[in-house]
Amino acid sequence: MYQEESDVEEIVSSLSRSVSIAGHDRIDPFLSKLKSEQMTLKGIVKGTRNMLGRYIGKWFYDKGIPLNAANSPYFPPMVNAIQRAEPGVKPQTAYELSGPILDEEVEEVRKWIEEYKQNWPRTSITLLSDG
Repeated sequence: MYQEESDVEEIVSSLSRSVSIAGHDRIDPFLSKLKSEQMTLKGIVKGTRNMLGRYIGKWFYDKGIPLNAANSPYFPPMVNAIQRAEPGVKPQTAYELSGPILDEEVEEVRKWIEEYKQNWPRTSITLLSDG
C-alpha cells in the first residue's frame, strides 16, 4: 500500500461518524458514509479532495459565510496548515479566536502600519481605511 493511501485511510477512519447537525440529534449522512474497499491512488486523491470540499462547504453553508471567502489569499494557506497539523490537534475555540489570536493579528497590523508610516515622508503615500 502506498504511503499516501495509508495517510488517507487514517484520516478517513479518524473522522467522527456520529456528529449531530447544529446541535440536533439528526446524523449527517455524509459523516456516516463508510469508505470504499478498493480505490486507485488517483481515485483516493480525487475522493479526498471531494471529501475536503464537502466538509469545507458544509462549514461555509452552516455559518452563512460568503462563498467568495474561498477566494481570500488566506484561504489556501489555512487549508495547507490544517493538512500539516498532526492528528489530535484541536481547532481553536471562539474565545481563542476572539481573544489571544485576534490580539496577535491586531499587533501584526499595527507593526505593518508603523512600517508604512516611516516611509510617508519619503513616498507621500498614506493609508486609507473604510472600516
